[in-house]
Amino acid sequence: MAIGILYALIAGLIWGLVFVGPLLLPEYPAALQSFGRYVAFGLIALPLAWFDRKALRRLRRADWIEALRLTAIGNLLYYVCVASAIQRAGAPLPTVIVGALPVAIAIGANLRGGAHDGRMPWRRLAPSLLLIALGIACVNAVELDALRRDAGADLARYASGAALAFVAMAAWTWYALRNADWLRANAAHGPGTWATAQGLVTLPLALAGYAALWIWMHLRGDAFAMPFGPRPGAFVALMVTIGLLASWVGTMCWNRASQRLPTSLVGQLIVFETLAALAYAYLRAGHMPAATTLCGVGLLIAGVVWAVRAKAPPTHA
Repeated sequence: MAIGILYALIAGLIWGLVFVGPLLLPEYPAALQSFGRYVAFGLIALPLAWFDRKALRRLRRADWIEALRLTAIGNLLYYVCVASAIQRAGAPLPTVIVGALPVAIAIGANLRGGAHDGRMPWRRLAPSLLLIALGIACVNAVELDALRRDAGADLARYASGAALAFVAMAAWTWYALRNADWLRANAAHGPGTWATAQGLVTLPLALAGYAALWIWMHLRGDAFAMPFGPRPGAFVALMVTIGLLASWVGTMCWNRASQRLPTSLVGQLIVFETLAALAYAYLRAGHMPAATTLCGVGLLIAGVVWAVRAKAPPTHA
């Protein structure tokens, strides 16, 4: 249990970087950042696949199809929506909306019943869910108040950013549940192998998306300097960094956590990503968060601690 929680913490700290990336390249389209990240992930997966080729050969055709589904929804669609949301609404608002993932995943896991995850009684799950929801509400209230006080704020742009963040939350909720199902059903396959498999199927999808976006921008007469934009060195370096850390190392750590913990619990541990993303965003902004934000962070941590103490009882075959 402790090792599983540690893996989830490492994944959250790494994934928090994803919410800062779009702010570092604001002039780059969100779709280009998403495809660029996963092209880098796929290229990184190629040498890893060579070293892990024996294990990868044991994957069946159905496993590769499942990896393709997972990467299309949980990788490409999710990050396009996240990057777009951050560029439209700033980092904190999409971060706290996506921060509702612990609630969404825990409820989704429980609604599916104990056949998948080991059912956690609602009365034991409710307090941690309530604490996490209150924490997210506190952080969100600060951002909404700042939005109301900004006379130059584009409300439609912020609203579209919020909507895209909700789409990202739905995409990753589906991914977390399906990915955990596969890992439980295929415990003989290592989490690193499964992360590499997802990287391999991501590469052709990301390359096709990159090429399609390039053609579309050319036909539209866009002045954006393809293929790497106006700051090619910064773009390539950031895509490789995020592709290696967030896409492979983070996924491997999350897979290991998913094998060791009930989905209703591991879903709540995504709160580590929310906390890390908020910390990175405020460090970049160069100022401390408001007192209400800090209160929300405290509630999020309390919810995680409660969830760890109220883990689901094991299910017997």
